[in-house]
Amino acid sequence: MVARGMASEKEIAARMKSTAGINKITKTMKMVAASKMRGDEDRLKAGRPFQKWVDGFTPPPVLLEDFAKSLDKLPQSNLLVIITTDRGLCGGVNSSLARVMKHMVPALDKEKKDVQLFIVGDKGRATMGRPLGEFITQINSDSGTPYNFSLAAALAQDVTQIKADAVHVVFNRFRSAIAYEATVKTLYPPAALTGEPYVEYEFEPDTKTEVLDDMYEMAIATTMFTSMLESAAAEQSSRMNAMENASKNGEDLIKELSIQYNRARQSRITTELVEIISGASALEG
Repeated sequence: MVARGMASEKEIAARMKSTAGINKITKTMKMVAASKMRGDEDRLKAGRPFQKWVDGFTPPPVLLEDFAKSLDKLPQSNLLVIITTDRGLCGGVNSSLARVMKHMVPALDKEKKDVQLFIVGDKGRATMGRPLGEFITQINSDSGTPYNFSLAAALAQDVTQIKADAVHVVFNRFRSAIAYEATVKTLYPPAALTGEPYVEYEFEPDTKTEVLDDMYEMAIATTMFTSMLESAAAEQSSRMNAMENASKNGEDLIKELSIQYNRARQSRITTELVEIISGASALEG
């Protein structure tokens, strides 16, 4: 009885010690995420103005949930550029995108529409590689942070090589330190436009087609750049909140283990007292 009680105390004490150690790690990760988020917010504020010229001739961004409900309005050929993270422990920023894609992509395929996936981020490979592998055209991971426009331009060059009637950039839009939204930004190549663009302008020399192609690639690079900045800020905010929740859960667990430890200790002491009293009574008898 005594040995078993002592072992129980030691086991609970060991769990308390390991939980406290994990708590220190999660609290440190929260502080690091908060510091990185401030830097990502600054870069995002500086990058958002560059997106305005693209917003002038493209449809407004829509929530991913609303986008998934209007698949019948999409053109025949679609390229989905999905911005995910390279690291985990950041809440549901990746799983929320993957969950919608696992339903939406097969639905598009069922409607006989061509769909290709261009994934940015190693977690996109992990969450969508197996269920949607046949639709994946390219995966880019381990890009390194903070993101820069050179990386976005290189990725945009690869995107423009893929033939599609529309390019849909899927990313997590940063709203605040506690909120983000899965968002889709759609761009149409010059060849897919129904009307003649920029009829009010004259091009000298007559290289309008070439200029439009260059503008399209620039628009994709700009959109991908700002989308990556948005996703980076959302990643850090989600990681900060995830680590805060983990720390709170750890503290609750330590309190529960402390109660168990005190009960086990009390039980051991009571047992020892009973044995002493029983032994004393036997000697007196």
